[in-house]
Amino acid sequence: MRVALGIEYDGTDFFGWQRLGHGPSVQAEVESALSFVANHPVEVTCAGRTDAGVHARCQVVHFDTAAERDARAWVLGATTRLPRALAVLWARSVPDDFSARFSARARRYRYVLLNRAIRPALEARFVAWERVPLDSSAMHAAAQALLGEHDFSSFRAVSCQARHARRCVTEISVRRDGEHVVVEIEANAFLHHMVRNIVGSLLEVGRGERPVAWIAELLAARDRNVAGITAMPQGLTFLGPKYPAQWNLPPEVTLPKQEHPSANERQ
Repeated sequence: MRVALGIEYDGTDFFGWQRLGHGPSVQAEVESALSFVANHPVEVTCAGRTDAGVHARCQVVHFDTAAERDARAWVLGATTRLPRALAVLWARSVPDDFSARFSARARRYRYVLLNRAIRPALEARFVAWERVPLDSSAMHAAAQALLGEHDFSSFRAVSCQARHARRCVTEISVRRDGEHVVVEIEANAFLHHMVRNIVGSLLEVGRGERPVAWIAELLAARDRNVAGITAMPQGLTFLGPKYPAQWNLPPEVTLPKQEHPSANERQ
């Protein structure tokens, strides 16, 4: 039996999604909780690995089990065993050929900047701070150069293990909401640090240090050395993947029927 779960988490105190031998990870906590509920060892596959300090609104995982449990037992049983920074939102039985990673057709991230002179206190775990006033309209205009399928080598971490750097960005926006500047980006898949590297470069445009056309120049250069810094992790949230309607998952992770972006493997 294969089960899919939706999970939200505050990634501040974790070394990222992936199970590690030297520090706390989201994956290890989830697998420990599910193993207790199932009464046997459980290994999960996720839609997209997140880095240290990065959050998730609806990470999707799947796992196989011989245990007969209803959705309520998986949700409440696992959440009871998880740290307060993690919670299981929903559970669904899925066909054996469903993959949280490979069945996803899109993934969406949000990056939030607190743009004011004073550093954050209440929001410190969930926003990045930029004291210099940002021109969000210029950032939005610059970001539109990233739409479509391109080689994103200029926004790829040196440590990225993906076989190639071609990804298809289907939507990207930058908007101001009071003291916050919000960047949202959707693509078929992402490279390691891709969103944070894009935001780091957009910040230079927003501060007026670079022209709007600079982002297009970076994209064409295919050279990480010429792009901006990697933005801080705490502002980044993985909103979740999107799947075709055939899998009968909750609406927040299901594509509208008319949308069918091409699938590409994640790293």
